[in-house]
Amino acid sequence: MEAFPIIDMEKLNGEERAATMEVIKDACENWGFFELMNHGISHELMDTVEMLTKGHYKKCMEQRFNEMVANKGLEAVQSEINDLDWESTFFLRHLPVSNIFEIPDLEEDYRKTMKEFAEKLEKLAEQLLDLLCENLELEKGYLKKAFYGSKGPTFGTKVSNYPPCPCPELIKGLRAHTDAGGLILLFQDDKVSGLQLLKDGEWVDVPPMKHSIVINLGDQLEVITNGKYKSVMHRVIAQPDGNRMSIASFYNPGSDAVIYPAPALVEKEEQKQVYPKFVFEDYMKLYAGLKFQAKEPRFKAMKAMETAVNLGPIATV
Repeated sequence: MEAFPIIDMEKLNGEERAATMEVIKDACENWGFFELMNHGISHELMDTVEMLTKGHYKKCMEQRFNEMVANKGLEAVQSEINDLDWESTFFLRHLPVSNIFEIPDLEEDYRKTMKEFAEKLEKLAEQLLDLLCENLELEKGYLKKAFYGSKGPTFGTKVSNYPPCPCPELIKGLRAHTDAGGLILLFQDDKVSGLQLLKDGEWVDVPPMKHSIVINLGDQLEVITNGKYKSVMHRVIAQPDGNRMSIASFYNPGSDAVIYPAPALVEKEEQKQVYPKFVFEDYMKLYAGLKFQAKEPRFKAMKAMETAVNLGPIATV
């Protein structure tokens, strides 16, 4: 199998731009994932985020996780567990309104650091959306505007730790799923692996690399590109040793954004619109109960509802 796509973003500024854009295009069409190096977020900031995240888990989350494991008797399970994940998580919301100063147990320097990190990731997400527009030959700003809604995009972070698991063959760190939203930016542990994606019927490791940001495409980008780009099933394998850190930030449409295939792409492909038109919040309500199932029935259900949505085309800036 070909190598996992790794993009050096510095090459976008020189003679290798066209070749680099081609790698991004291939990754979006055939992998649904790629890994960024030299993405403009400082190594110092990333190191601080990692140190504070791991410290917060030790101080505030580890005991709670161990108590949950003990209460559910998970140390001694004999058969496969399919209704929970071996992970310790909390969520931060950044847009449209931040809740970062309302989350309990976070130390002040951790709040400030995560706020700064989120601001950098937001800019990177918008830069990437414009690179995707360029590859798709869409007007610059189209994808950002498609995500906008009345209050802008939705942007949040899931902070996860995957502690050592005594029976990784029976419990997944995170069960297989596609992501519901738009563009996902992941800062993952560079020492403890576990993230895998499904490609051509085989599970492929996403390589842990220091100071990289892993990108994957969510269901909304599959819809907007009318299937040219695909969201891909992925999972986290629990490990017997090591605590894996995962900080996944989701740059998603606003809750009232109307999502549908870009007319320019439907016309260019000379194929009928095969993906539905819907309000993002409606899709998320459906996804909440079906996250760990195939995406195709979700799209079919939204297609059945789409007659209720009758809004005009997206204006671009």
